[in-house]
Amino acid sequence: MNVLETSGLGKRYRSTWALRECNLAVPAGRIVALVGPNGAGKTTLLHCAVGLIPPTTGSITVLDGFAAGSPGALESIAFVAQDAPLHQHLSVQAMLSVAAGLNTRFDEPEAIRRLTALGIPHDRKVARLSGGQQAQLALTLSVARSPSLLVLDEPLARLDPLARHDFMAHVMATVAEQEMSVLFSSHVVSELGRVADYLVVLASGRVQMAGDIDELLASHMLLSGPADDAERIARRFPVVQSVGAGRRVQMLVRVGRPSDQPGSTETLDAGWERDEVSLEELVLGYLRDPAASMLPGPMGQLPDDARELAR
Repeated sequence: MNVLETSGLGKRYRSTWALRECNLAVPAGRIVALVGPNGAGKTTLLHCAVGLIPPTTGSITVLDGFAAGSPGALESIAFVAQDAPLHQHLSVQAMLSVAAGLNTRFDEPEAIRRLTALGIPHDRKVARLSGGQQAQLALTLSVARSPSLLVLDEPLARLDPLARHDFMAHVMATVAEQEMSVLFSSHVVSELGRVADYLVVLASGRVQMAGDIDELLASHMLLSGPADDAERIARRFPVVQSVGAGRRVQMLVRVGRPSDQPGSTETLDAGWERDEVSLEELVLGYLRDPAASMLPGPMGQLPDDARELAR
């Protein structure tokens, strides 16, 4: 089962395409991190997924076949926007009452227990809560609906490091308890490896890379060696990014299947070293070059002879 599928998805605002030919299939039961630079289309994709805006072209379905925005989809999706829209003039208890009245599957006792554990006063006006407390309140109200898919748009943007840790800890605990899928966008790359197990990278409105994080890391490596030998290495491996420093160069490369990986430094010839790539290095490498792709279609940074073999 896939919680999100898009085919040729596009969204245009006047003459500007926020999404273009976006093809994606996100499996259920995962914590999915959606990453990309400003203007990449992350919020637009999430808004299409929850039915807030219709696509211009293509299609998008959620929860194994429901049209985005349909009654069946809305019943099983909870969405927390970046600004955590809450009624600022209401008390926390009043917000709980409003949510309970609007949702047929709202678990108010569990929401009260969660807010009490967080030390959030029930009689306090929302406007008097800190940014972290408001984010936790918005998350609690959404999770209390027992959704199959929780969608979070930049939930960590306004939070300090401690609040970020507590927020995502609650998300992870909820996923474990309720078998919920989570799709969240974030600029905080350092947090991704701790909470997510599936990664989607957007660039210029298109999906640049998508997959299981462990598999993505295993299919890349960092190679360091003499700069005057870099061209030969580039003929062996698709290069995502190359950074030179004097006579040395460091290259982030795709190695594909495990059998394609060099088995030792001798395989790479003298002067070359290999290192595992971190998630942050992987994400930043792709973000720095939107042409690089892990997907079928445009071959991005494949060297010329590899392009010929792929055709």
